[in-house]
Amino acid sequence: SVENFRSPNFPLVAEILEWLVHRFEPTADLPSDIDTEQDRVIFVRSVAQFMAEKAHVKLNTKRLYQADGYSVQEILKGLTLLYSAIQENEGEKDMDDQAETTLNFDVSNKISELKHIRTLASEITRRGATLFDLLCREVDLREIRTSIINRQLELTEVEAGIQTAIHTCEDEGKRNQQAIENVASDEANLDAKIDKKKTGLERGQKRLLTLKKVRPAFMDEYEKLEQDLKRQYEAFVQKFISLSYLENQLDDHDRLEHE
Repeated sequence: SVENFRSPNFPLVAEILEWLVHRFEPTADLPSDIDTEQDRVIFVRSVAQFMAEKAHVKLNTKRLYQADGYSVQEILKGLTLLYSAIQENEGEKDMDDQAETTLNFDVSNKISELKHIRTLASEITRRGATLFDLLCREVDLREIRTSIINRQLELTEVEAGIQTAIHTCEDEGKRNQQAIENVASDEANLDAKIDKKKTGLERGQKRLLTLKKVRPAFMDEYEKLEQDLKRQYEAFVQKFISLSYLENQLDDHDRLEHE
């Protein structure tokens, strides 16, 4: 229980850490004495070093030595790794069982994973080829590197290199300073352009309001034609309904006459 860590409880922390280390490596050799302060420091360092080397888990030795609630957070790093491994193992067993009992396996929901795996395979192949090329060149590069390291440096060459680096830094500093100085002028130009655009926008809005207020000369004729069109449409609809009714009556008359 977490209640056991409300106050420092180093024997319990040591027991859990020992159990955790033995889960990773049953033959691991850890110090057994935790009576003195020095023995506890050695024990915590040994556990942290083992977890870093074998499990690639970085533990905070200071928190482990506190043996309180903070140490629980550090212990959980290793326990989480063990628990995830157990879960994956159980998942693989379930998948094996399903593979034995299922004849038709649907891979449509695994398309994204397959694409990701294909991409990783291509990346691994490419990096492997690059690593192979670099290793092939290592023989020649080792000789060149060794010769350069063993070569006595001339003060004139060192001074020339330093002077070149200084001049490069000075040139870069001048360029940066010039860019900083140009910021003010660029800002002023941008402000001028913004003011010009604002003036044009205001002028356009005023012109739009003016045009909205002005009534076109042909508007009266348009409204008159619109009313006329409305009346004509109503008459058309009435005649269309009458024509449809008369055609229906004619069809009935023709059918009766045919009978």
